[in-house]
Amino acid sequence: MTWLNQLLTGKDNQTHDLGRWTWALSILTLIGLAVWQVAQAHPISLRELAESLGIVSGAGGASLWAKKDTEPAP
Repeated sequence: MTWLNQLLTGKDNQTHDLGRWTWALSILTLIGLAVWQVAQAHPISLRELAESLGIVSGAGGASLWAKKDTEPAP
């Protein structure tokens, strides 16, 4: 579980980062909703799913880049 801790914390690997948590939960929510749609036998558009994942990934990356100077030092 070290990799999960490193993924969701700042540069110091101790301070939990709200931006990273929000990003991870957004991605998991999108994937979960797509699985739910398929489980309910409703068709999904793979193009729309890919666009949504791309938008969330890009926005998450941009938000982390914007606050990179405010993270606690290791």
